[in-house]
Amino acid sequence: MNIEKAYNIWADQYDTNLNKTRDLDTKSTIETLSKFDFSKVIELGCGTGKNTSYLLKKADKIIGMDFSQEMLNKAKEKIQDERAEFLKADLTAEWHIENDFADLITCSLVLEHIKDLDFVFNQANKKLKNGGIFFISELHPFKQYSGSKAKFETENGTQELETYAHHISEYLNVATENGFELVELKEWFDEENKIGIPRLIGIVLRKKYDGQHSV
Repeated sequence: MNIEKAYNIWADQYDTNLNKTRDLDTKSTIETLSKFDFSKVIELGCGTGKNTSYLLKKADKIIGMDFSQEMLNKAKEKIQDERAEFLKADLTAEWHIENDFADLITCSLVLEHIKDLDFVFNQANKKLKNGGIFFISELHPFKQYSGSKAKFETENGTQELETYAHHISEYLNVATENGFELVELKEWFDEENKIGIPRLIGIVLRKKYDGQHSV
């Protein structure tokens, strides 16, 4: 199923259905970002705003981007705060945000739907200030290797979404090629399965202080 169409359908139940990946992503986001200060944030794949409420506890301005209008509608219903702006956007096309805008970019459960990571990392570098943080929280590739992928239930049965597996080395190589340095890499497990396959991977990157803007 087309990704945009699938998430538009999923929007009505996204916040309420049983979803261990969604819940662990929120936990990983809060625990990881509690260690950093930030004021201007770009939230990639903001969805229904499930992490936006936490980010607003620390941020002065948030631009949430998502390709699903129905997901964004849910976010706008829940979060009526003038500091938060929600934009329908294709992350694989140029982001219409000024360069050097953000000191934090978050990317939650998005990159499995994007084949070419290079463009996203390039745009992230452009939109971040020098020293800015790029936090990535994604389904762990080990989980993908075992057959897991984004899916949800409908009255017509299970709907699986088109996904791409990205190896850990791919994340790190693309980050280096686009001017980022690794700050932290953490694997997140389900509470009941601490010795099995990790569910999520969390990567914290920092834009290098090179004194130059990205080309």
